[in-house]
Amino acid sequence: MLRVLALGALVMVAATTAAQNPARGQRIAQQVCAACHAADGNSVAATNPKIAGQVPEYLHKQLNDFRPQAGKKAARENAVMTPMVSNLSEDDMQSLAAYFAGQKLRPAAAADKDLAVLGQKIWRGGIAESKTPACAGCHGPAGAGIPAQYPRLAGQFAEYLAAQLKGFREGTRANDVNGIMRGVAARMTEREIQAVAQYAAGLR
Repeated sequence: MLRVLALGALVMVAATTAAQNPARGQRIAQQVCAACHAADGNSVAATNPKIAGQVPEYLHKQLNDFRPQAGKKAARENAVMTPMVSNLSEDDMQSLAAYFAGQKLRPAAAADKDLAVLGQKIWRGGIAESKTPACAGCHGPAGAGIPAQYPRLAGQFAEYLAAQLKGFREGTRANDVNGIMRGVAARMTEREIQAVAQYAAGLR
């Protein structure tokens, strides 16, 4: 019995290792992801997010969400990403998440210092008038996120962050757990969204 249990444990360890294989992820990244995100996840185009150093659980969830499930539409619809992930296996996605999470982020920067000052106030204290919670509550004071729950936002392109917030506000992006981000973004003005995006881009 002990021998069987030991063999079973070895099989489980092997399966976990295979599912999170950064070397395999690197090979896939070079073939599939590099054109938009760069081979190390440090995209140079603001329309494509920087995914180097991102929380691996978040990366895995997004890859899954881009793919239609059981005949239903994808939880996160995207004309570019959906065909990109269509041929990826579960092991492929786990490996990609592990690989990109292990890369060093080359952060973007805030371009509008005045907006970043307003963004700092919102990030740290929220917006009392509209009962908008502080961003730091979920994404951390330095924007590092909370692993397995909330993504890293520090150093992300401001343009990309603003686009995602507006997507949540308008409902064109709806793959946030329990509608948390849709509820937050719905309370924010255009200026407040831009301010938070600028501040997050400059976080280190």
